[in-house]
Amino acid sequence: MSRISKDQVNHVANLARLEFNEEQTEKFTKQLDDIISLAELLNELDTTNVEPTSHVLDIRNVLREDKAEPGLPQEEVLKNAPDTKDGQIRVPSIIE
Repeated sequence: MSRISKDQVNHVANLARLEFNEEQTEKFTKQLDDIISLAELLNELDTTNVEPTSHVLDIRNVLREDKAEPGLPQEEVLKNAPDTKDGQIRVPSIIE
């Protein structure tokens, strides 16, 4: 029994802006059905004593501490700006 129909494959292809001929639709229907079958095999595994994980490796937060540091002086930031006004960088308006 097929878990996915040709209509579903064509619908997803349409959403992805893909065009399939009849041969390709049949091929992808079979391939997607095989993928779904393999994924369903995972439902047969006994995961009673398996702890949920977010990553297969025991990795902790490797980011640096988030702390405020002094930035560049305003004059330094503005010196390379093509147009400034009142201590701010001016950019062309894009809203009509």
